[in-house]
Amino acid sequence: MRTLAHLLLAASTVACGGSRVQGQATPMTEKAIEDVLALHNDSLMAIPGVVGTAIGRCDGVPCIRVFMRDSASARVARLADRLDGYTVRVEVSGAFHAR
Repeated sequence: MRTLAHLLLAASTVACGGSRVQGQATPMTEKAIEDVLALHNDSLMAIPGVVGTAIGRCDGVPCIRVFMRDSASARVARLADRLDGYTVRVEVSGAFHAR
């Protein structure tokens, strides 16, 4: 019985730990990053100071990038570190202008 408990604990630890690719943790999610961004884009864009969102790469894995108008907005905005398993990276870009 004790061996079974150890096996179950080990299996759950491995299952909950995510996978690693080239030494980097990959997100544990069943949703595609495009679907996650589409789901959250409107709420992200409604945050004061947010001027854009995108899919990018952070430390070699897909992530959601949120672009802020200025550093004051970035400090005030309370954004989650992760959305549906994907890292959220905040960047101060300034306002975007059409050319």
